[in-house]
Amino acid sequence: QVRLVESGGGLVQPGGSLRLSCAASGSIFSINAMGWYRQVPGKERELVARITNSGSTNYADFVKGRFTISRDKNLGYLQMNSLKPEDTAVYYCNAVTRYAMDYWGKGTLVTVSS
Repeated sequence: QVRLVESGGGLVQPGGSLRLSCAASGSIFSINAMGWYRQVPGKERELVARITNSGSTNYADFVKGRFTISRDKNLGYLQMNSLKPEDTAVYYCNAVTRYAMDYWGKGTLVTVSS
């Protein structure tokens, strides 16, 4: 079992920055990859960024050059720069284990508005 808790969301003006954190606990040794997804009401949850144990990363096109994902042991981070109103969403931390189990946090709300 892996438990994920996100933090760092909030209200920010367009062009601003936020850093989201994800604290993993439990069987963290079994995590193969961590990622960030986001969801707005009425739309499907979508991948924002993902990082594997080897450090390989991939990003959605809509955040390339603006967001950076990183991980330090049991902590995952999403540095978000040059935020746009369309980045407003609930952001979820995800972990996939070597046993092909998928775990999710409860999400943190990011609101980009002036």
